Amino acid sequence: MKILLVEDETEIGELIKNGLEKEGFVLDYCQDGDSGMEHAMTRSYDAIVLDVMLPGRSGLEILKVIRAGHNNVPVIIITARGETEDRIEGLDLGADDYLPKPFFVEELIARLRAIWRRSSETGMSVLSVGSLSANLMKREVVRLGVQIEMTPKEFSLLAFLMRAPGRVLTRTQILEQVWGYHFDPGTNLVDVYIRRLRSKIDIEGEVPLIETLRGVGYRMQDPDNPKEG
Repeated sequence: MKILLVEDETEIGELIKNGLEKEGFVLDYCQDGDSGMEHAMTRSYDAIVLDVMLPGRSGLEILKVIRAGHNNVPVIIITARGETEDRIEGLDLGADDYLPKPFFVEELIARLRAIWRRSSETGMSVLSVGSLSANLMKREVVRLGVQIEMTPKEFSLLAFLMRAPGRVLTRTQILEQVWGYHFDPGTNLVDVYIRRLRSKIDIEGEVPLIETLRGVGYRMQDPDNPKEG
């Protein structure tokens, strides 16, 4: 689950960032309204967490622009304690939920998962490629009736590949979407995790589900609907 966090208070922002990443979330973290707006309008997220009071544009201004563009990405606004007007305005503008400061990161995580469940009820909550399936809500992976244990990051990588069967995904795309990194030509992080996934999901004697396109990237190959190189 990829999150945009816009919070100008460094101590609070780092606390949220560390807590979410520990639970397997991928984050882009901005500390002012202008960069938050740029990220929100040019990148794809599963949810956005917006502080109301920000340098530059306010969180409510960002939310208004997001909804004006018919973007239905789930949004949670963070408000100062007692700022009832901000909460009401945020909900009227289309926020899905709000949290007053101070709060526990665990509560934010629970709310993010709740709005993710609600949004997924109208979309695809189980991904399937051939005999492999991944339940996005339960974070469970099964192949031929056997459950496969995954770390949070392995699951995020697998889900990203399974959302685009037959489509070539570059290492840059994978790094940005799964780890939130910009391209580092010296890292072999993607290759290491691909090997881990293959060791868990492949079945001896059957066509590997993850195909390598040398010098380009990787592709999740549906054995029931193979693509040409």
